[in-house]
Amino acid sequence: MKLLRINAGDRRAKEIGKILIYGECVKNMWPQFFEKFLKDHFAVSTCLEAEHMNMVAFKLATMIKNIKPSQVTVLTVDGSPHCVQLHMTVEEVRKLVEKLSPETNYKYYVISKGELIEIPRECIKTSRYLSKIKKLIKEKKDG
Repeated sequence: MKLLRINAGDRRAKEIGKILIYGECVKNMWPQFFEKFLKDHFAVSTCLEAEHMNMVAFKLATMIKNIKPSQVTVLTVDGSPHCVQLHMTVEEVRKLVEKLSPETNYKYYVISKGELIEIPRECIKTSRYLSKIKKLIKEKKDG
């Protein structure tokens, strides 16, 4: 199901209580990882090559406000600049709605070389700041 084409108060999402927002290509490229989350998540797809992150953020923020899910999970492939944006977008949404839905937990995953990797929020925050990444790389080289 496409995120931008569903109702922000979708009854099924509320009943399931967990939302999976995944990069559209994941379902076809890595079905085994996609299916792992289907067991207990309401799955919605998006592709930030085709949809603007502001539209995705507004829709997701409205969903979280209405549904108050126990968890929002992001699943993308690693290395795609558009998929990185999806993680950043959801993290921004988290900051916007955390007082409206403080019980919602956020988890971030990427698929890299056939491996499912959970990504800490700090990585997503850092990925927005190229100067911080430069500093971390320099410290690694010097240390």
